Formats: sequence, structure tokens, C-alpha cells
Amino acid sequence: MATAAAPSQSQHESLLQNRWVILFFSILSMVAVANFQYGWTLFVPPLQKHLGQEQAVIQVTFTVFVLLETWLVPFEGWLVDKFGPKLLVLVAGILAGLGWVLSGKAETVTTLYLSYALAGIGAGVVYGTAVGSALKWFPDHRGLAAGLTAAGFGAGSAFTVAPIANLINSSGYQAAFIQWGIIQGVVVVVASFFLKSPPAGWMPHGWKEAAKGVEVKQRQSAVDFNSYQMAETPQFWLMYVMMTMVATGGLMAVAQLNPMAVDYKVDKMPVNILWLTMPALQFALSADRLVNGICRPFWGWVSDHIGREKTMTLAFGLEACAIFVLIKFASNPYMFVVFSAFTFFGWGEIFSLFPAICGDFFGRKHATANYGFLYTAKGTASVLVPIGSALAAGKAFDFRADVLLLIGGLLAVYAHFISPTLLRVRLSKKVHDTLFTVGLCIVAYGIFLTVVPKAWTPFGAKFTLPKVGWAGVFTIAIVFDLAAAVLAFFVLRRMRVPSAPVEHVEGEAPAMMPALKH
Repeated sequence: MATAAAPSQSQHESLLQNRWVILFFSILSMVAVANFQYGWTLFVPPLQKHLGQEQAVIQVTFTVFVLLETWLVPFEGWLVDKFGPKLLVLVAGILAGLGWVLSGKAETVTTLYLSYALAGIGAGVVYGTAVGSALKWFPDHRGLAAGLTAAGFGAGSAFTVAPIANLINSSGYQAAFIQWGIIQGVVVVVASFFLKSPPAGWMPHGWKEAAKGVEVKQRQSAVDFNSYQMAETPQFWLMYVMMTMVATGGLMAVAQLNPMAVDYKVDKMPVNILWLTMPALQFALSADRLVNGICRPFWGWVSDHIGREKTMTLAFGLEACAIFVLIKFASNPYMFVVFSAFTFFGWGEIFSLFPAICGDFFGRKHATANYGFLYTAKGTASVLVPIGSALAAGKAFDFRADVLLLIGGLLAVYAHFISPTLLRVRLSKKVHDTLFTVGLCIVAYGIFLTVVPKAWTPFGAKFTLPKVGWAGVFTIAIVFDLAAAVLAFFVLRRMRVPSAPVEHVEGEAPAMMPALKH
């Protein structure tokens, strides 16, 4: 709880110390890294042609990017909480810009993977820092602040899609990578000088945290959980599963929209909406990014009023309906544009609602690192993107990295959560730490294998997948969305906000059971 001496927003402060100004530069940094994800689909066909590779092989680049953008965020969040955001974001801007510049010079798939990996690390630092900053500076408006910040990432590419597409057409994808990589890297570096963390004990003027142990109307915990303690709760793992499910469909749409438009032969068909005429693909990409950004503060604002879980149910259901209509009428250029936009309107909210509910449940002291762990769910979902490409076309796919990621992830989750929480099996500290460390090492090698696909493994796992087409691939996404909506309304909504971290018995792993609000 704060004392009377705690700093507050009511004190006189310079313009550059104002939390709204800091939020602005956080959003600006997010805008600058948005194209690394949302502009990717424009580069897929020319990369296929130049490198002479199948689409599934090129799309592994996107998986590499998202894995490193997400799975390193917990560590990056810890660094931000320890050293502050300015230095980390400055380095991130250099890495992100360099990643695109080197991607423009890549002549092999492995070089492309490694180059885009740098972009992923840089974008991950920016994303984790910006969202964590919003959660810390705006405990009174978590949903709205997280939504505005995430909107920078979602809508940041809305007005650059056409210039990048035109540059690719006129000068080649290499020039687009290099020129825009430099521009975006410089913007992040400049924004970094205006970022800072709030002082210890700081609170907005007129806002008070709930007394310890009291669950307020907004279901906000008065206790600050660190990431280790958070990972011992069933609430966190339910959120993780839900976010993975919903992220799957959206990431497939992000990565596959260009190839999908080409397959349905609508990519170059002119579309006139609201006195604007553009090729259907460019129109869809611009509209999708704009709507994807607008929806994040909108859903965040809604969740601040009706609750996170009810808002999730509405948004996930909307996304499922939009995907259903999209795959049914994708051959119509107007329907393609409109319902791809609705898909992103229902998807983008996960990047405002999940950080907000994570802050609600686990406190704001470790908000950057905690949401960093939850954000890795996006990386887990990204593993399915190249598999989706292979399923759509009925191509062979190498599952070795996926097998390693699955085995390593299960070992780590078993040791830290399933055994003590669900099975109520007490592991000694030595066994727990061994299983957890081995699991993380296997996951790390799985990520390495994704980046360097010729790396050695003691087994092979390359299989030809059945051809299910885009309809089959996105049907899986619909099922995931509906399942997440059900979990949000009937399970997460009934769970209590954790009231205290689990007390550990020395030498033993913790044991606890889910707490439901009846």
C-alpha cells in the first residue's frame, strides 16, 4: 500500500515527465516496429521467387520472428524492471532496424532466418517495454492504456502498407527491407530517450489501491506476484492456453493473407469503398491494420466497464464469426476486404485484454516481466503458422523443432505447475530444478533448430500433410476461438483473483489447488 509520501501525478512535473507524454513515445516506438510483423506478408511471394523456396519454408521466417519476439520477453522484461527502459529500447531499435537491412541482403534461407531473428529480438524488447510501461503508469486505466499502446503495434503499419508495396513493385523487396529498416530503427532510437519507469510507490492522483486481501470491483489484486509465483497459479495457465488459442487464427491471417489472396485470385482486383479505390490485397492490409489498432483501446475501454472476461467472450466470438464468413466468401474481393478487417477487429483485443487482466490478477510491480511470460503464448501459436501453410497446400513439413518445443515445454510446465498443482505430487527442489532446466534447454534447442533447420537431431520427423485448403486451416482457428470464448465466460470469470503467493516449504515444490468463485 502507498504511504502519504508516495509520489503522485498531482505533483508539478515537467512535460517530459508526464505519463501521457511517456505513453505517446511508447506508442510511437510500437508504431515503428509494427511492420516487422504486419508488413511481412508483402515479402512472402518475392522471397519465394528470389530464394527458390516453397511458401512453408519462407513462412518459417515469420515463426522465427514471433518466437524471438515473444519467448525472450520475460528475460527482457526482467532487464527493463532492473535497468529501466531507455537503454534497452535504444539497443532494440538498432537490432530491429539492422534485422530488416540484413534481410534485404540475405541470399540464403538461413541468412534470412538469422536476420529476421534480430528484428524479432528488437521488436520484442520494444513491445514488452511499452506494454509494461503502460501497466505501471496507468493502474487506474489498465485496459485503455494497454489498448492504446497495443494499438500502435496493430495500426502502425496501416499507412505504410501501400508505400512498402509500391517500393517492392518498383525497386524490389530488397530496397524495401533496407530503406524501411533504417527509417523504423531510427524512430525507435529517438523514442527511447523519452521513456522512463515510474518512481517506487508512485500512484496517479486520487487513485488508491485496494487494501490487501480485498477484491475490488475491477477484480484487482493488492498483492504483487513475481513471475515465478504467477506461474504457480492455475489462473495464469488458463490465460496462457486461451491466448495461444486466439493468437493462432490471427497470426495465420497476418502471415497468410497475401498468399491466400493470390490463391483466391482477388489480390489485384480493384475495390472501391468510401471513395477509395485500391487493389483488394492492399485495401485489406491497410484496413486490417487500421481496424486492428482501433479495436485495442476500444476493447480495453469496454473491459474497464463490463469486465475483462465478458469482453473476451464477445471479441473471441466475433472473430470466429468473421473468419467463418471470410473463408466462405474469400473469392469476392469486397467480402475479402470487409471480413478480413472484422477478423482483426476481434483478434487485436488480446493484446489489450490479456496484459490488463494479467496486471489485475498479479499486480503492477512486476507487470513487465509477468506479461512477458504470458506474451510467449503468441510465440507458441506462431509455431502453427508454417504448419498451416503446409496443410493448405498438402506439402511436406519438418516437425523436429515442433517436437522439441512440445517436449521441452511439457517438461517445464509439468515440473513447475502440473505436478504440484494438479497432481499434488511434491517434487524435491533438486528434481524440480533439473526437470525445469532440462525442459528450457530443449525448448532453446528447438528455437535454434527453427532458425538453423540443418542442425542435428537424433530423430527425423518430416511428413507430408493432407491438403485441407485455406477453409480447413481456418476452421481450426474458429474452433480455437470458440473454445477460448467458453473458457473466458464459464471458467476464468469464476476464478478468484489470487490473494497471496503460495508459501513454499523449504526443499519442496509448492502444492495448491485452483480457487473458484462459486
